Amino acid sequence: MKIAIGNDHHGVTLKKELVDDLKKQGYEVINYGSDSEEMVDYTKYAFLVGEAVRDQKVDFGILICGSGIGMSIACNKVRNVRCARVCNVQDAFATRNDNDANVIALSGKVPFEQAKDIVHTFLTTPFEQIERYQRRVRDINQYDS
Repeated sequence: MKIAIGNDHHGVTLKKELVDDLKKQGYEVINYGSDSEEMVDYTKYAFLVGEAVRDQKVDFGILICGSGIGMSIACNKVRNVRCARVCNVQDAFATRNDNDANVIALSGKVPFEQAKDIVHTFLTTPFEQIERYQRRVRDINQYDS
């Protein structure tokens, strides 16, 4: 499975830890993020990860910024991306199970062990193929204002 990961200056440390852990688990990880703690705009990295997901270059995306909020807003501008800001394992489960999210956004302040559990839950939870969830995801994908 291929995973895109992107971050701004707030997510450098957590990204490095997650990339190492994901590679140990056998995931292929493509780094679309900053490797410097020098200030950068998160939008660039959110769009790069979103486009990689949209273009099916990767299976899922992970974003890390100061809060996770800005990255999720920016990434959701990419068509057919469903990015959720997640704060805990329950959020990660729900966003995959109910919404078929293909990208998550985390705060760079989340402790590594917690982030590791969140990412593991996100990557291993299947989308529950029930009609109401499928209908909602279809509605989201078809909406283009």
